[in-house]
Amino acid sequence: MTSPIAPDEAPGEAHHEAHGGGLGSRLNWLRAAVLGANDGVVSTAGLVVGVAGATESRAALLTAGLSGLLAGSMSMAAGEYVSVSSQRDSEKAALAQEKRELRERPEAELDELTGLLAARGLSAEVAREAAEQLTERDALRAHARVELGIDPDDLTNPWHAAGASFLAFTVGALLPLLAIVLPPASARLWVTVGSVLAALALTGWWSARLGNAPAGRAILRNVGGGALAMAVTYGAGSLLGAAGI
Repeated sequence: MTSPIAPDEAPGEAHHEAHGGGLGSRLNWLRAAVLGANDGVVSTAGLVVGVAGATESRAALLTAGLSGLLAGSMSMAAGEYVSVSSQRDSEKAALAQEKRELRERPEAELDELTGLLAARGLSAEVAREAAEQLTERDALRAHARVELGIDPDDLTNPWHAAGASFLAFTVGALLPLLAIVLPPASARLWVTVGSVLAALALTGWWSARLGNAPAGRAILRNVGGGALAMAVTYGAGSLLGAAGI
């Protein structure tokens, strides 16, 4: 006789869920935060450096940088909210359909759960026994986890996602904004470029570490992309400034 299996621990995955599920979720959020901050750094740096190419007015730089920060952070938050809301709606619809199927054809659903467990390496007898135990304890949770890969008690939260994106972008955008308005006019461009490239090297290294990828290439991509963005916008700003626009 096998021991009962918790509905949120599919056979063969109990150890992984107990030790890795929460960690994987946290790493995903951390990776999203790093990327959001990186977007804030690059987009705001490109904006303020472009304006700096056209004018030395601190007020103009502050206005442009602050506007870019607010617009970018709100856009990121709204986009994340819409995206995660759609995902949550899909999860809730899938759970509702599964609940209806369990009510209308419980035997067929039991057979389906047995087949899914058997496909994960259990013998037919053990899979049947496990499916019966899981169904008896919480049929919806069992099907949600094994069949749909959803935890009914931990659906994605669009407000959390929106808030995290807003905060990450804002933190990243503050660096180039402060770097361009605080130093004297003669040094602000170089301070901004230097601090932005350093920040991009850091976020590139951290994103590579989170993904277990080579850090060198990630840093080069990040720094190279940021440098190119600032060079292009500065060049465009300089041309517009020289033209008196």
